[in-house]
Amino acid sequence: MKKAFTLIEVLVVIAILAGLVAILFPNFMDVRERARDNQRKSDLKNYQKALEFYKDNQNPPQYPADASFPLPCVNWTVSGFQYMAKTPGEPMGNCTTNIKKYYYHSYAPADVLRYDMYACLENKLDPEGVAGPVVAPFFDTQAGYTCTSGIYYKVTEP
Repeated sequence: MKKAFTLIEVLVVIAILAGLVAILFPNFMDVRERARDNQRKSDLKNYQKALEFYKDNQNPPQYPADASFPLPCVNWTVSGFQYMAKTPGEPMGNCTTNIKKYYYHSYAPADVLRYDMYACLENKLDPEGVAGPVVAPFFDTQAGYTCTSGIYYKVTEP
């Protein structure tokens, strides 16, 4: 007598596997969003450190004006001082795309020792994210900057 699986048994196994995939697939998508958000937070912290070096090298100390802030994916060097070998770009894009999710706002000339820097987060449940636009009043008003989630991560001068 030959032993084999019946059609019903095969269909039950396929249904169980399909159910597991349906449950697990959205979790994998969330992991990718969280990883990109973590990269954005790390990028802003790196910018923050570079901005401190920049301020310390200025006489008198000051942060760069909005127009002087470097574009993504460039070597940020000013007066012989290299602040970043390659400024970070948006994790969803690359250096040739024009995806803008980081925004730097200087309060110069009124206050040269104050700035805000924002990143748009994908994960709406991020514990470090804050809902805008009150948090980021400048972000969505600038050409090319959009935040579909409405959740921002913000760094300021230390």
